[in-house]
Amino acid sequence: MGAKSRSKGCWAWLLVLVVLALVVTAIVVAIVKKKSNSSDDDDGPVPGPPGAITQKYSDALKLAVQFFDIQKSGKLVDNKISWRGDSGLKDGSDEKLDLSKGMYDAGDHMKFGFPMAFTATVLSWSILEYGDQMDAVNQLQTAQGSLKWITDFLVNAHPKDNVLYIQVGDPKKDHDCWNRPEDMTGKRPLTQINSSSPGTEVAAETAAAMASASLVFKKSDATYSATLLKHAKQLFTFADKNRGSYSQSIPEVQEFYNSTGYGDELLWAAAWLYHATGDQSYLDYVTGDNGEEFAQFGKPTWFSWDNKLAGTQVLLSRLSFFGGKDTSGNSGLQKYRKTAEAVMCGLLPNSPTATNSRTENGLIWVSEWNALQHPVSSAFLAALYSDYMLTSRASKLECDGDSYKASDIRKFARSQANYVLGENPLKMSYLVGYGDKYPKYVHHRGASIPANKKPNCREGFEYLNTKDPNPNVAVGALVGGPFLNETYVDARNNSRQGEPSTYNSALIIGLLSGLVTTSSAVQSFT
Repeated sequence: MGAKSRSKGCWAWLLVLVVLALVVTAIVVAIVKKKSNSSDDDDGPVPGPPGAITQKYSDALKLAVQFFDIQKSGKLVDNKISWRGDSGLKDGSDEKLDLSKGMYDAGDHMKFGFPMAFTATVLSWSILEYGDQMDAVNQLQTAQGSLKWITDFLVNAHPKDNVLYIQVGDPKKDHDCWNRPEDMTGKRPLTQINSSSPGTEVAAETAAAMASASLVFKKSDATYSATLLKHAKQLFTFADKNRGSYSQSIPEVQEFYNSTGYGDELLWAAAWLYHATGDQSYLDYVTGDNGEEFAQFGKPTWFSWDNKLAGTQVLLSRLSFFGGKDTSGNSGLQKYRKTAEAVMCGLLPNSPTATNSRTENGLIWVSEWNALQHPVSSAFLAALYSDYMLTSRASKLECDGDSYKASDIRKFARSQANYVLGENPLKMSYLVGYGDKYPKYVHHRGASIPANKKPNCREGFEYLNTKDPNPNVAVGALVGGPFLNETYVDARNNSRQGEPSTYNSALIIGLLSGLVTTSSAVQSFT
């Protein structure tokens, strides 16, 4: 009996020790996980001037900026694309306007003002935030030149205070053709918004483009900067005083760039005008009743050509990071920052509030059409926000009880960029020209037709349907991207996956410029 009792006692103590060991292990694992989540290793010192260059991002950036040259309309200056030439030279002539410049939005020959203006705003933002980093790899001047090519068009498209030309070409007739832009022969009708046929979202987005670009050119060309700012102010007033969606005024646009609302563009434009002018009325606009009506505080959204809320929240959050006396303690700005934090928490893959809108291998995935717009735009915002945190030495980002640092957010941004550049199941770059494997059948008319051929509108479909790869490489084009199951069909008539766009290019340029090296965030754009 005594031996059995001692044996039972030993087993009891052993069981207690095992339980204690399991408890200790669980605590250690929880602590380690918490440390892993929050990256408790220090983010390091605040960076100064641009540091070491990350070569793959530099190589990709140098390619990405070239796509804007491919998309240019008008009398080309210092043309570096051998298979492109002058086109659209008479655009606007019916109304005695010069609308020859600007850019074709995607693989066709339309000039859509709404996405073109967004392209300019994002490109301006990228230059303002990361101009020094672009300059470190000799891409700043090229980016500025592409921006001015668009803003020259936008200035001419706004001949009167309450008139803005928002489209060049007939999209249905245009899409019935497959030829080179240099060989267009059909009429190019113009579409305008005005007081009786309003388009608040387009006017406000164009105001944002003008205001942000005025900051880009403020030091190098003060006269041009002032012109841009004058147009921005006029367009914002036009947009705000004549509220109405262009999708309602001009129902035909719904098939191509349908707008889901204009409140986001009004806030976006006012935010940029505050940065450009310092005028308190614009700050009051976004933090007052209009913010309450349109900002959707506390509800994360996706940044895109149609929805600017997440971009506005990040843009205004920089005021709470770096702002002066006029912005400190502003409760309205804090709402924008809190919502920007919610956006970031949703993007971080290990966050308790992480979005489920991802592929199995971690790519943000929201839409089957042009799938890469959302991961690239999200990563761009993440790169910006991480730099704001790092430069300001902000405390950790709190996501429903878990803490994260600037380095965690930047890691997410890199993951999306790396996926685009080939770290994906197909081992393929979605940026044309980067790496050894990339799409060869891009949905792009000019790229698909040999430069020495001049097919008419209908004859060109021979080149759409051929099984041969494109004879011209659309270098720097960011195609639509993979399906949710991470497959990609490289076929020229697969426009939902294979068509590039200028607004995607602006976003990838911003992202790559943010990752190519590190430097302190600009604390003021003026």
